[in-house]
Amino acid sequence: MGGCFSDVKGGQQAIGGGGVGGPQLPLQQQASGGAGGGHNDAVDFFYKTKGLDALFTQIELSLSASKLRDRDIMSKSDPMVVVYAKKRDESLVELGRTEVIMNNLDPIWIGKVPVAYQFEIVQPLVFHVYDVDTKYHNLPVKELKLKDQEFLGEASCVLSEIVTKQSRSLTLSLHNKNGPGLKNFGTITVHAEETAASRNAVEVVFRCTHLDNKDLFSKSDPFLRISRIVESGGAVPICKTEIVNNNLNPVWKPLCLSMQQYGSKDNPLVIECFDFNSSGDHVLIGKLQKSVADFERIHREKAGANFILPSSHHRGHEKVLKGQLFVDSFVEKQLFSFIDYISSGFELNFMVAVDFTASNGHPRSPGSLHYIDPSGRLNAYQQAIIEVGDVIQFYDSDRRFPAWGFGGKTHDGLISHCFNLNGSLSGFEVEGVEGIMAAYASALQNVTLSGPTLFSQVINRAADLAGQSLSHNSSKYFVLLIITDGVLTDLQETKDAIIKASDLPLSILIVGVGNADFKQMEILDADNGHRLESSAGRIATRDIVQFVSMRDVHAGQISVVQSLLEELPGQFLTYMRSRSIIPIGASDPQSTYPP
Repeated sequence: MGGCFSDVKGGQQAIGGGGVGGPQLPLQQQASGGAGGGHNDAVDFFYKTKGLDALFTQIELSLSASKLRDRDIMSKSDPMVVVYAKKRDESLVELGRTEVIMNNLDPIWIGKVPVAYQFEIVQPLVFHVYDVDTKYHNLPVKELKLKDQEFLGEASCVLSEIVTKQSRSLTLSLHNKNGPGLKNFGTITVHAEETAASRNAVEVVFRCTHLDNKDLFSKSDPFLRISRIVESGGAVPICKTEIVNNNLNPVWKPLCLSMQQYGSKDNPLVIECFDFNSSGDHVLIGKLQKSVADFERIHREKAGANFILPSSHHRGHEKVLKGQLFVDSFVEKQLFSFIDYISSGFELNFMVAVDFTASNGHPRSPGSLHYIDPSGRLNAYQQAIIEVGDVIQFYDSDRRFPAWGFGGKTHDGLISHCFNLNGSLSGFEVEGVEGIMAAYASALQNVTLSGPTLFSQVINRAADLAGQSLSHNSSKYFVLLIITDGVLTDLQETKDAIIKASDLPLSILIVGVGNADFKQMEILDADNGHRLESSAGRIATRDIVQFVSMRDVHAGQISVVQSLLEELPGQFLTYMRSRSIIPIGASDPQSTYPP
């Protein structure tokens, strides 16, 4: 069967099912999902930073390929697609990446790539297919360096070529970067679907009994793949569950399916149960066809549905299996987008903490990371404050920002790891991004750089503010920007502080400046799929940290703003949905979320 398996842990994690509260998409994938709550500066600014007009149709691209070239010696290629928009100057701008599928030359990817379709302009798209080296399989796809992967071929088309097809699908021949040649690189098929505006969703818990055992020396490792049948007759995968190891009676974690994924409650869905194999050659245990309405009925009647196994000898014949699918839970809910919240009055409260340790170099030295250039050229700290602050300020109505320093010796001669940047003994807030910049420049004149580098105190201070807000206002979410050049001395204490803060309306953005080794920051970021663990053995409730190195920014690879927007909306939504907090003015939460 066609593969649709994750790049993490050899494909054992779930994809596309959303977990608690449904799919947590980046902001750029939610831009068309606003609630229409009137004019909003943050929304307008978002569109402008992306070079988009507010009026466009959001499209999702589904991708599959056939007869890819095999670049691996002992196994098959592990393909991934990178989708680009080609600009007028022929430069390529990456739109998104699929997951990696292991050992498969005919892959069907689940990960969708969003693109804003604008009728009035020509929108060339370019598709690059790569074979991802095995040693990178535990990295998130966004972190993969493409130059380290084997190129399998490219294809290009114009978006309108896809959407004007009756099937909304287009198959393209892959070729090398020098243009079409004699060698056969296989084909790639692109299917476009307009993003549904509906926020209706269902959360379902699936269970199976008496599955056939496909393993010789142990029990099967089953997972479910769910695909939607489209008008053209094919099936587009929409999600898969995680793997349940060594179990013929598995119960999977809740799947949250949005109407955008399943179409309508009566739309037929294909549910396939596979036995997972790390080789990528997953064995079909059984399949069945049901709709979301059928899931509701199965749950209500507490009756199982038998899997079938198509006959390999007689076309149209099928064997009814003993194994059954049950629906242990079925809950209808509504999913709200990031823009639904901010349009209704939710705010992001910006906070900043600046590193004043001696490793930055003396501020009066031109080689210092804190050097204020008389010509007006910004240092790395100033760049980070302005780039991030200029975006966040649109989400905060009073634009009064807490600002701290750490690792410096203040006027009283004591080293402090959380002092007010403006020099005040009582007030820690400053007015606007300009106020942060002025307080920073003033602090460089009045604070002696010292050390060591400790994060835990500023994180705990930010967490205190976020916690205090809960008692009187649930429509505020806090974002702490930490700018640092150094290696942490209190890594475990910082982990403990982050884990404690993961229960609060708080996200932490860490910007690394200078040439230090930032491996510790990547640990805190937890993008490798491993949640942080405290010294007491407690696991973080959710990922609240995003790290970016200014080295990468200077290399032109990414921007601080992009890195902030990439994960922050998802972190915001995870918090709000897990606590059944809905946008201001929306319907009663009891009718939209389970208890």
